[in-house]
Amino acid sequence: MTVRTKLRTKTQKVKNAEVKWKTQWQTETAFKNNLTFTNMADRNSSRLKSWNASDDCCRWMGVTCDNEGHVTALDLSRESISGGFGNSSVLFNLQHLQSLNLASNNFNSVIPSGFNNLDKLTYLNLSYAGFVGQIPIEISQLTRLITLHISSFLQHLKLEDPNLQSLVQNLTSIRQLYLDGVSISAPGYEWCSALLSLRDLQELSLSRCNLLGPLDPSLARLESLSVIALDENDLSSPVPETFAHFKSLTMLRLSNCKLTGIFPQKVFNIGALSLIDISSNNNLHGFFPDFPLRGSLQTLRVSKTNFTGSIPPSIGNMRNLSELDLSHCGFSGKIPNSLSNLPKLNYLDMSHNSFTGPMISFVMVKKLNRLDLSHNNLSGILPSSYFEGLQNLVHIDLSNNSFTGRTPSILFTLPSLQNLWLSDNLFTQLEEFMNVTSSRLVTLYMSNNNLAGTIPSSLFALPLLQEIRLSRNHLSQLDEFINVSSSILDTLDLSSNDLSGPFPTSIFQLNKLKSLTELDLSYNKLSVNGNFTIVGPSSFPSILYLNIASCNLKTFPGFLRNLSTLMHLDLSNNQIQGIVPNWIWKLPDLYDLIISYNLLTKLEGPFPNLTSNLDYLDLRYNKLEGPIPVFPKDAMFLDLSNNNFSSLIPRDIGNYLSQTYFLSLSNNSLHGSIPESICNASSLQRLDLSINNIAGTIPPCLMIMSETLQVLNLKNNNLSGSIPDTVPASCILWTLNLHGNLLDGSIANSLAYCSMLEVLDVGSNRITGGFPCILKEISTLRILVLRNNKFKGSLRCSESNKTWEMLQIVDIAFNNFSGKLSGKYFATWKRNIRLLEKYEGGLMFIEKSFYESEDSSAHYADNSIVVWKGGLLMLIGKYIILTSIDAYREDLMDFEELRVLNLSNNALSGEIPSLMGNLRNLESLDLSQYSLSGEIPMQLTNLHCLEVLDLSFNHLVGKIPTGAQFSTFENDSYEGNEGLYGLPLSKKADDEEPEPRLYGSPLSNNADDEEAEPRLAYTIDWNLNSVGFGLVFGHGIVFGPLLVWKQWSVWYWQLVHKVLCRIFAQMYLEYVTGGGHTYTTLRWGH
Repeated sequence: MTVRTKLRTKTQKVKNAEVKWKTQWQTETAFKNNLTFTNMADRNSSRLKSWNASDDCCRWMGVTCDNEGHVTALDLSRESISGGFGNSSVLFNLQHLQSLNLASNNFNSVIPSGFNNLDKLTYLNLSYAGFVGQIPIEISQLTRLITLHISSFLQHLKLEDPNLQSLVQNLTSIRQLYLDGVSISAPGYEWCSALLSLRDLQELSLSRCNLLGPLDPSLARLESLSVIALDENDLSSPVPETFAHFKSLTMLRLSNCKLTGIFPQKVFNIGALSLIDISSNNNLHGFFPDFPLRGSLQTLRVSKTNFTGSIPPSIGNMRNLSELDLSHCGFSGKIPNSLSNLPKLNYLDMSHNSFTGPMISFVMVKKLNRLDLSHNNLSGILPSSYFEGLQNLVHIDLSNNSFTGRTPSILFTLPSLQNLWLSDNLFTQLEEFMNVTSSRLVTLYMSNNNLAGTIPSSLFALPLLQEIRLSRNHLSQLDEFINVSSSILDTLDLSSNDLSGPFPTSIFQLNKLKSLTELDLSYNKLSVNGNFTIVGPSSFPSILYLNIASCNLKTFPGFLRNLSTLMHLDLSNNQIQGIVPNWIWKLPDLYDLIISYNLLTKLEGPFPNLTSNLDYLDLRYNKLEGPIPVFPKDAMFLDLSNNNFSSLIPRDIGNYLSQTYFLSLSNNSLHGSIPESICNASSLQRLDLSINNIAGTIPPCLMIMSETLQVLNLKNNNLSGSIPDTVPASCILWTLNLHGNLLDGSIANSLAYCSMLEVLDVGSNRITGGFPCILKEISTLRILVLRNNKFKGSLRCSESNKTWEMLQIVDIAFNNFSGKLSGKYFATWKRNIRLLEKYEGGLMFIEKSFYESEDSSAHYADNSIVVWKGGLLMLIGKYIILTSIDAYREDLMDFEELRVLNLSNNALSGEIPSLMGNLRNLESLDLSQYSLSGEIPMQLTNLHCLEVLDLSFNHLVGKIPTGAQFSTFENDSYEGNEGLYGLPLSKKADDEEPEPRLYGSPLSNNADDEEAEPRLAYTIDWNLNSVGFGLVFGHGIVFGPLLVWKQWSVWYWQLVHKVLCRIFAQMYLEYVTGGGHTYTTLRWGH
């Protein structure tokens, strides 16, 4: 080749290079010009902004070229690109491109289909770039791909048609596959088999992909896998044992996957494994093995699983361990000392377990940053030496244990410690400490300990302390805040201590506490000077939350006038008397006002000045009189119950309740009717107007409100008429209490729409008709009280195949029911109690949280009246009051929690089933006023918990069983059974019948007799000692027959009762059982 030819060839190459450069420069420039990105100094578009059209594009930031000037890599990640990338993009002309990174942008478009033009790509990252819709099938044609990242937030991307199989079937060279957050929605066998063709796959991340289980053991064929991340899928299966065969596995992430079964122990012994996260799988069980020497594990998370057992001492072999999270499991035993031999450990959370014994020393764990051993059973003293040298410790939580003794003073001086939480222990002393200036403590929680004595003044000298909580201790002295140096103290809670002396008014006078926003001194013995006022209001703190409940207040403290920033005020449980001052309504930012349990008598007006911000008002348990006040229009919670308000309910009350969802006017002296405007309160969830003198009918619109109303309590009023049959199909009522009114008619059929109803109490009314079988449609019913009405007929519901699976209380006493029940009636009842159950004074009752906010809360307990132990009781939860003898065959054995069984005062008949002896927890059994026959079963002597037995006034015969609890019962338990003999009765088997005593006639067995009365026992005390013979003779002529002839006596008193009830509309009969007798008692309705 000649020199001229060589020069010509070289010249041609230069020209070709120039053309290529110019073409790529034009392509790159056009690509930039078409993009929409944020060109601002404070944004991330640094690369695109630096692209200069006059420069070689291979020198541009984010652009890489080969030796021939071809663009081979383009990195535009985190460039705030928001548009301009479609199927016609010039980017697809860069056919030599091998690596493309567009991650972390905001394209807000579908992924273009032109990627098949970039067939040399080995690396493609489109993760979190704002793409939406289906991943295009064209990406499957990039057969040289080694790394594919197309992850997404919130499942905006999907891989369904084409599916995962279609996407990866040609990508046989791929090693890293990241599709987190892409909706794949495939069962286990499908997505697992789709991956089996990827023999070189090393990293697999399919978190939050809507994957289903089960995990296929065949995944172990992918022997090269080093990363498996399947978090937050619904796998619902065990982890296959074959996962222990992944010899190259370094990361296993299976958190929140609903895993089940027992986790394979051998997985923990994979030599290369550095991270295991199987947390938040509540049904996953497991135990720790003995850990191998020199393990590679750095992060181990098994929190919120069912791992149990002890921690093996060999955990100290994990010398590389930096994070250990064992919280919310079932671990027990002592904490092994070998944990203190982990030099790289910086995060340790073993909270919410059952660890016992003393805490170990962490003095050798120098890198420890967070330590949480809360909610265990640890005990003993904490020496300061356990924490020496922990320069990096930022957070320590040892709350809810049983640590005793002094609080280690070193904890207040550790140079990095910010949060010290020691609540709910048995610490007895909080001492003064030195070197406060070096402390970085921000929060101190030591509530519910046994701390006594003076609160150390050095505590308030900590320079960065913002929050102090020392409530529920025995601290007795609080010095004035004279030497306070903490200018940023935000929260001070000293409630429920033994603090005495004057209220520390210096809190409001020192510039150093100007940051204080929350102060709680409630339930102490402080004395507050009600006349104290603040001088110079610009210097006092901007308190938002102030609690001084139960502080012996007699008047409203004057300094409250100047707390213009106050949002929450609690003055409850004091002795404040007289008038609620008008200025309290004018505090501009007040949202919560709690002044319940005081002696207040009047609200000072004018009420139109009420703050519009007030949304929580609690005035219950005072002596407030007069008319109901005008309510704040934005109030959400209003409780004025248990006062002496005596007016009509305002006709326009509903116009002031647009935001209200809790309203209680219970236990006042309100009269008149229920205004229909109350139905305008569209947000109302609980309405309680019980125990007043309200008359009239129930507005039909009130039952329509059950679309939003959850609790309606109208008990113990004078309401009349029928229950409106206007309940909508969307009813969400869970409590309806109409007990103790004058309601008549039948049960409204539309109540069957209340599919969430749990409590229905219509006792002590005049309701008629048969057993309300329509209520069988309500499977959630727990409490059904129909007692003391005029129901009649059979209890059988032959046309209904449904049953109450959750029923706990049935009380149908004092009606005219008759007939027998099938055992199938109770066969499917269950004790599936999901409500909060509290045990108080031997009674269980159902309580629901009704109102909760950051500062206030309220609860509602369903109260139902039943007969137990000879009297009327309320607050019944787990007790079941049933009313049929023939139902108790083998079905009854399932009622293990049955405590009270009341079958009295109906016309049902039969013998006492011997299977009642299986009710081992029964405490009260009342079968009185029946037509029972036969003998008392010996099996009843198995009821060792039985305290009350009433079998009186039946037709029982034979010998009374002896032994166990039967030796404790008196004659009253068996009275009125002429055929019984044996202890405690004096009658023997061959004795003659005794003379009958003065008791009422038996209950009529005629089911059609609406006027049938229950058998009643009357007693008359009379004395003739001081009465002359003539007076006795005269009265004897009139009243003699009433005393001599039993039938005349019963008829006479029944007549008197009926006459009185007809004369006085508020008078009604209440039936009370006691001492083996059932009495009628005249009651005056409230």
